[in-house]
Amino acid sequence: MSAETVIAEIEALPVTERAKVFAYVDHALAADDSWIPESFRQGMADAAQGRLADMESILGGAKPPARS
Repeated sequence: MSAETVIAEIEALPVTERAKVFAYVDHALAADDSWIPESFRQGMADAAQGRLADMESILGGAKPPARS
């Protein structure tokens, strides 16, 4: 079965059934997050800690915030 077929079948479901599919997928992805690159996880942790920098400032020579 192709992804296009699965997507078409999900689109054909009633809204309540679609919600069940999306809840299942959300749970499955949360249970196995091995597909998320470590660099993305680090970036999200940096953002959560407020370690953000304006790209123009960094490209202009400013130093990025230090990581703890």
